[in-house]
Amino acid sequence: MLSLDIGATGMLAQQMHVDVISNNIANMTTTGFKRQRPEFQDLIYQNIIRPGSSTSDQNTLVPSGIQLGLGVKPGSVYRIHEQGAIEQTQNEFDLAIAGKGYFQIEMPDGETAFTRAGNFGLNAEGLIVTAQGYTVQPGITVPDDAINITINKSGEVFAKIEGQIDLQNLGQIELATFINNSGLEAIGDNLFLETASSGPATVGSPQDTGFGELIQGSRERSNVDVVAEITNLITAQRAYEMNSKIIQTSDEMLGALSNLR
Repeated sequence: MLSLDIGATGMLAQQMHVDVISNNIANMTTTGFKRQRPEFQDLIYQNIIRPGSSTSDQNTLVPSGIQLGLGVKPGSVYRIHEQGAIEQTQNEFDLAIAGKGYFQIEMPDGETAFTRAGNFGLNAEGLIVTAQGYTVQPGITVPDDAINITINKSGEVFAKIEGQIDLQNLGQIELATFINNSGLEAIGDNLFLETASSGPATVGSPQDTGFGELIQGSRERSNVDVVAEITNLITAQRAYEMNSKIIQTSDEMLGALSNLR
């Protein structure tokens, strides 16, 4: 009976669905996290009678035929890149992106990673870094005698130096955008890497055309909708139970067949 294998594919698919939902809920308070959504596809069909096949020498054709589906498989897991809520933190090195764009982060191996999580700080050298200590490009250093840091919406970083009237311009934070955000590779620590599917990064200043703006003293919250995730979890659980019922019923049918005398 095909239904045993079909039910098993359905259970595996819903198990993956629950895994995705679990990860979304686990990261509901992760700064800049973008929720994911699984997509499923039906498997190849077994053609008992192929649609459109001839039934006589008078050009009569089978209108629909007999095709038996063989189950379901995961097709992809999309990342939903909608804007998360902006939360004020009053930390002068916390930055939120309102709109499109990613911060550029220099990894220890020299590779550039990208993130929406703008919960930054300073290291011992005065560089603006991530929570893991990775440098926020282009590598802006804050002087030891700076008493206040201002980062405007276009990404310019200014320092108020003790004893000076004018603000000192420390540099410009730039953002990166991609044609296909879903093609980015997540590597953990709120970081993504460019791939062939994402396309190359387009770099520009905040508030330029196609780029968002920066909000100092704020951070972007996760875009996970807990109510929607719980609803999806219930749906996945019910689907899992129904597929397990298919296997149970198929087993009972086989048992009845084997008991025939």
